[in-house]
Amino acid sequence: MAKKRPQSKAGKPQLKDGEIPVVGAREPCPCGSGRRYKACHGRAAAQAVTELVHRPFEGLAGECDWVALRELVPAATVGLTLKDGLPEGVPSVTLATVLPMAWPALRRDDGSVLLALQNDTSSGDLSRDLADTLQRALEAEPGSPVAARRVPADGPRLQDLLAPDAAFEPEVHTGFEFWVPDAENATPEVAASLERANAAALPTVRLSGVDAAYWCETPEKNHLRWVMPHPEEQLLDALARLHASGASSLGDDTRLVGSFRAHGLVVPVWDLPSSMGAEACEKPAAEFAGRLADALASDAPLTAEERRARGGLTNRQITLS
Repeated sequence: MAKKRPQSKAGKPQLKDGEIPVVGAREPCPCGSGRRYKACHGRAAAQAVTELVHRPFEGLAGECDWVALRELVPAATVGLTLKDGLPEGVPSVTLATVLPMAWPALRRDDGSVLLALQNDTSSGDLSRDLADTLQRALEAEPGSPVAARRVPADGPRLQDLLAPDAAFEPEVHTGFEFWVPDAENATPEVAASLERANAAALPTVRLSGVDAAYWCETPEKNHLRWVMPHPEEQLLDALARLHASGASSLGDDTRLVGSFRAHGLVVPVWDLPSSMGAEACEKPAAEFAGRLADALASDAPLTAEERRARGGLTNRQITLS
């Protein structure tokens, strides 16, 4: 008796790489190979998930403010300009720090889109995650949020979707009322989320005289956190020169206490007295920017005292992302 021959898979339609959707790791690969997704086209997706992009906002206008809004600022919005213009039925696209119920994005009833920046993401490339969410929000039904999902490894990034030369001008808010046009008519879930978010938000102000510097108020003391675009080693040398010469503060009872890394950039932090508000920071911050520019321009070797100062700053440095 003749043995049964295995059925050929030649008749199965084969998908091109660009057409293969993302599915569960143990599901059959949609390409028709007969293998599990994780052993076939899922390999590239898995690599994209684990491969960390250290500067996801590099090349975008306002990179330092992107970092600040991702890591420092509770409530803020920025109007975004798409490279190819707004689709029909979408009057505006707005970046927001967070949205109610931690939605990744929201298509409002009027068709406008809100894109959340501070949500958890599925891959190592925050720019690709946000671009995928934005694209889905542009196509969502008005009045509906956009759910999180695993992002295709070959999807576009924000740098592919946003106009590179458009202004990036954050507006910092005292609360999250921008979530809904009429807070009194919000659903109970949104109203509760709004109340919780407002209660947790620290008062924050973006300085107007320098770029990407944010004052914030805490119960014990105030702080200035300033996202800077300079290469890390050069910036640390410059800060060490200023610190060793007693020129790193922003005035009486203020001090540079260290820095942290966030998305590939360095963020120096100053402690301020509780009596020093955001407006009082403007002049000393502008003066510090001038001193920093001079220190950045120096290529002289660090002195022993400057090396000690640099070591102290480096020892107090942490990495957020």
